[in-house]
Amino acid sequence: MTRASVPPEVLTALAGTRPTPAVTEALRAAVHARRMLLFKALLVRVEREHAHLPQPVRRGFEDDWALLERAERTDAGAVREVLDYPTTGAWLTEALAAPAGPEFEAHLAHLTGVAVVAAARAGCSATGTLRVPSGLLGLPGLGVLRCPSGRARVGGRDGRLRLVEAAGHGAVDLPRRRTGAQDGTRDPAVRGSGWSALRALPGGTAVLDDLDPYRVPHPGIGPTAVPAADRAHTDHPAWAGRWRRARALLSATDQGRIFETDALVHALVPLAAAGRAGGVPTGATVRSAPGAVLTQLPAGAAELAETLVHETHHTKLAALDDSVPLCRPGGTMHRVAWRPDPRPASAVLQGTYAHLALLDLWWRAQRASGAPATWRQRAAERYGRYREQVGEALSVLRGSDELTCTGRHFVEEMHRHHADLGTVVRNST
Repeated sequence: MTRASVPPEVLTALAGTRPTPAVTEALRAAVHARRMLLFKALLVRVEREHAHLPQPVRRGFEDDWALLERAERTDAGAVREVLDYPTTGAWLTEALAAPAGPEFEAHLAHLTGVAVVAAARAGCSATGTLRVPSGLLGLPGLGVLRCPSGRARVGGRDGRLRLVEAAGHGAVDLPRRRTGAQDGTRDPAVRGSGWSALRALPGGTAVLDDLDPYRVPHPGIGPTAVPAADRAHTDHPAWAGRWRRARALLSATDQGRIFETDALVHALVPLAAAGRAGGVPTGATVRSAPGAVLTQLPAGAAELAETLVHETHHTKLAALDDSVPLCRPGGTMHRVAWRPDPRPASAVLQGTYAHLALLDLWWRAQRASGAPATWRQRAAERYGRYREQVGEALSVLRGSDELTCTGRHFVEEMHRHHADLGTVVRNST
């Protein structure tokens, strides 16, 4: 999504936070383009350091890359799902930032799981022995296979790929197409204790990702470094129930929001309860992993619905800003009402954009006759509390000299939407 390729109506819709099919498609294209650049950068780096890589590492990477290319030739659309999965981006970013030597080589090994899942989704055959030096083979969007032997065998079975840990500790048949996560405990094709599958969230194809080794960056999220929650401490029924009810609230409030959530949110990543302040869940979006919402277990469906909208808009703005810079580097710090610490203009824009999306949600929720009364009342209270705060932050941005021309236009469209919401409210009372 280059500047020339962003139609004015798409940019305007993005600024107004309203979900449209054109906006969603542009964002998905931008994420994919960015992902392809990262894969190309990884290939260039491996070629540059080729002579210094140990032979097993070099051979493993070449085999994985060849399988990935073969899978893409077989079914590019199916492979794109794997390449664009959020944690694939997090892995690429960490690998490219790693220093040469053992750390970089350890990251390279993750390509094995990416390539195998891509081949499985594409219906592409593969046979041979895979290196798993960490003892854990991460399969993006599916789960993990523990390989204490450091090896796994891959082969075909009934038109599907089968993975078998070399010492027989576990095996799994990989699904060809993503239809939500597979429950490995009930899949008769799974044997042994080495396989752990990601679990589906009800509705859509999003998964609760409490397994992927790249789901949360080291050392954790936020100033208190909140780590990922592990499988043993993840209450899947509680997460699934909140997810189902949050989707119902969004659906009753604004069908566009639920369509956007289903299209852009691919994974919900549980964060550990440690670091919770005042009972408020910590939510985050990692810029390198768009499509993953990281959060502690929300108190209820309303909190999760708001988190989904808030974090989705961080993803939307990050995808746009990667292609069309909205801010120039600057040293001026600004204060906003929802943060105790001063923030640079780029962070003020991120926060204001996400809160404007929540204002839009709350305005519609107040008037959603099919939504629960408690949700409508909560929306009215929060709309009243935050509308002035968002207006003040927009004034800060409109007065900043750190916005690019596109950024200034974007903020003016945000201001227009904010004003329109207020006009509609006054006219309706």
